[in-house]
Amino acid sequence: MAGLALDGSNPDVSLLYDINGLAKDAPHWFDRVMEFVGEYGIIIGLALVMLGAWWSVRKRPQDAPSAVAGLVWAPLAAGLALLANIPIREFVERPRPFKDHQGLEVLVAGKTDFSFVSDHATLTMAIAVGVFMASRTYGVAAIGLALLEGFCRVYMGVHYPTDVIGGFALGTAVALLLAPLAMMLLTPLTTAVAGSRVGWLVRAGAAPEAGQGGESAEEDVPEFSEARQSGSERRSKDLAA
Repeated sequence: MAGLALDGSNPDVSLLYDINGLAKDAPHWFDRVMEFVGEYGIIIGLALVMLGAWWSVRKRPQDAPSAVAGLVWAPLAAGLALLANIPIREFVERPRPFKDHQGLEVLVAGKTDFSFVSDHATLTMAIAVGVFMASRTYGVAAIGLALLEGFCRVYMGVHYPTDVIGGFALGTAVALLLAPLAMMLLTPLTTAVAGSRVGWLVRAGAAPEAGQGGESAEEDVPEFSEARQSGSERRSKDLAA
């Protein structure tokens, strides 16, 4: 199973050389940027997208708890997908491309584990699909970042294109197939949080509990106005008499 792509005529290998070849012609500083983006930058970007999605879905009047539950599921799905990848890697035992092919521009040294499937591609796509299920707008941005992650891994010379495609497939499968069970468990939890003192985590502008101001204070205003109006009417009648 290790020799999935050893022949230079293989489209997988050809695409590897085409994409990684861009690194040879790029300035040194650009390669360093791509190294950071491919290792950490995309994951940081996804965290920011999730934060924006959370801030947005909290404002939904009806399904805020279920939407927030979907966002909670996104990183959990990524974790489960990475666990599922452990036996896959051990079964396939595919070496990193730079071990079988000469002339690659490897931007990240020290990668000694197996190549198929890509952990980074698996993690980012699982998160992206989870975000997409909660918010279409932010989900599209997250999927775009996941695709960029896949390109970066090949550009850096640490994965074959099929490693990335396999990671995308694994992350998507875990996020979608386990979503019904995850939502069944997480939605009651987020619904309970929405009705608690920290309800703002799930629903924007969550009403405070009774006795803590807010609506109760507003309800006192009309009663006070009516009482004042009644008093004024009584004084007017007394004067008329």
